[in-house]
Amino acid sequence: MNAPSSSPSTRRSAGLLLFRTGAHGFDVLIGHMGGPFWARRDAAAWSVPKGEYGPEEGPRAAARREFEEEFGRPVPDGEWLELGESRQAGGKTVTVWAVAADLDPATAVPGTFTLEWPRGSGKLREFPEIDRFAWCSPEVAAGRLVAGQRVFLDRLAEVLADRPGPAS
Repeated sequence: MNAPSSSPSTRRSAGLLLFRTGAHGFDVLIGHMGGPFWARRDAAAWSVPKGEYGPEEGPRAAARREFEEEFGRPVPDGEWLELGESRQAGGKTVTVWAVAADLDPATAVPGTFTLEWPRGSGKLREFPEIDRFAWCSPEVAAGRLVAGQRVFLDRLAEVLADRPGPAS
């Protein structure tokens, strides 16, 4: 996996990609980004539950915190599989781990953010950070995820192929 960048100005984000295995392979749990900008989009409008962190917080702690904020439930118990990092188009470096779990997306209670909407109106509205979650095959997830996160699907497939069990 890639070593973390040492530049203090690098924007960093960390996340947790849940997966479940079965006879056909594996599915991943991804979230559709909330707010008016993403409301009518599907392709490249989904994300691994993740968020930014600063130098005072490690990436693993940030991944746990962000999952709990965005999904609204504790991180499931399980082994954290390192998927490394990827630099997104906007310059942010994202570090992701995967954990085997089978959570019901309907139980999510996403955190919210405040935004002036419509822009210039002076009215503040709250929107969910993630407005819905879904289990997807890697093929479906690849079309939904933002481009800089698609690499984590391939990396998860590689990690699972190297492990004994039903997903290999």
